[in-house]
Amino acid sequence: MLVLVNTNRMSPPIGPLGLDYVAGSAAQAGIDVELLDLCRADDSDKAMESCFSRCGVELIGISFRNSDDCMWPSGDWFIGELKRTVGRIRELNDAPIVVGGVGFSVFAKPIIECTGVDFGIRGDGEQAVVELVRQLRGGRDFAKVPGLLWQSDDGIAANPPSWPQRLCVPTGRDFVDNPWYFERGGQCGIETKRGCSLNCIYCADAIAKGSVSRLREPSEVADEVEFLLAQGVDVLHTCDSEFNIPGEHALAVCDELIRRGLGGKARWYTYMTPQPFNAEMASKLARAGCVGINFTGDSACSLMLRTYCKGHTAEDLASAVKLCRANGMAVMIDLLLGGPGETAQTVRQTIDFIKRINPDCAGATLGVRLYPGTGISETVSRQIAAGDDSGIHRRYDGPVDLFKPTFYISPSLGDDPAGLVTELIGGDKRFFTSAKSDEPEPRDEPAGYNYNENRVLVEAIRNGARGAYWDILRRLNT
Repeated sequence: MLVLVNTNRMSPPIGPLGLDYVAGSAAQAGIDVELLDLCRADDSDKAMESCFSRCGVELIGISFRNSDDCMWPSGDWFIGELKRTVGRIRELNDAPIVVGGVGFSVFAKPIIECTGVDFGIRGDGEQAVVELVRQLRGGRDFAKVPGLLWQSDDGIAANPPSWPQRLCVPTGRDFVDNPWYFERGGQCGIETKRGCSLNCIYCADAIAKGSVSRLREPSEVADEVEFLLAQGVDVLHTCDSEFNIPGEHALAVCDELIRRGLGGKARWYTYMTPQPFNAEMASKLARAGCVGINFTGDSACSLMLRTYCKGHTAEDLASAVKLCRANGMAVMIDLLLGGPGETAQTVRQTIDFIKRINPDCAGATLGVRLYPGTGISETVSRQIAAGDDSGIHRRYDGPVDLFKPTFYISPSLGDDPAGLVTELIGGDKRFFTSAKSDEPEPRDEPAGYNYNENRVLVEAIRNGARGAYWDILRRLNT
């Protein structure tokens, strides 16, 4: 028996998409699978006791989606809860434990060291978990398990990440109670690809999923949409890094959804980069059922766009807004303020430009989360080694440790960068801000941009709101 555990208890609840795929793959391979969903448990300790105080468990797989909430100044860190969960399972059952998920893949070795689990899988889990079960039953040749990390006599051994060239996951989503998540979370996720070929200096997606886009067959994506529709789930959100990278695949997915007539049945939202995005793509997106796009804009200043290694311009953002308007799709632009070289002038330039092009809303995130292996973290680490820790923001003592939530905000923004951003926004309700000061972010204001434990969102969804969280919040603000 393989027992898979969802540890993500964020609210509004997000369905564990990866576990749904892994469970389906294991079942197809003839492995008995049970899913323990702690997000749905009123008492997680009792749920674990009921599940693990029995025999027959061969392997326990724990999904770890987020290491922290990625927001400054809240800086909520979820490693402690993961460690407590592992410890409780150890008390109840002696089966080996493997951890996987995006949150794990970014910090694979530190998490194994911290939690003491037997195994970890960096990258895709579908094939890796099946092979791990086979090796536990047979030769225990762990070098054959894609992406596996394990405790060895010489320390932690690690195989290359599990990034199979062809992405093939089950389309039948019936291990997770997706209707339950839809009712309480307002949307359900779906993937059309994994990996990202962009080179943004701050992003950990390439670390967790690979730097090459690995594509699903459009027919499989459409099959999955039909399966979810049959469950009553008709509002979806793609979990791709950027839906339109590569653009040809995005168009092919849209064509298949249009061909099957699914555009009038399922409403969906997506993340996209402003390029490539033209009239043809906008039209096909709308016809395929897309109702809202969150563009990774980051900045409208050419200096900052070059710093972040972005391939678009401010004019591309303006064009994207116009095309969304012309095709009836809601549009959000996500901004990342405070990177290296950011000044009050560049922030003003960006915010003033966004106001002029008039998206439905914009996210004004202040502070760059530093992930090991990214371009910005390497730059900042050299700065720290030289004795300069200016711009570093954190809520822990001791040496700078990127395993813990650590953020960079350009010192040129002064002693109160959040106050500067708030002043420049000037009460414009189109903007969601990450915080107003270095105090923890309020959870009960519609403008709050931290979705974790956002009571306003929870109440709106309870009252029937559906869609991307930014779209629900901006509707509340109008």
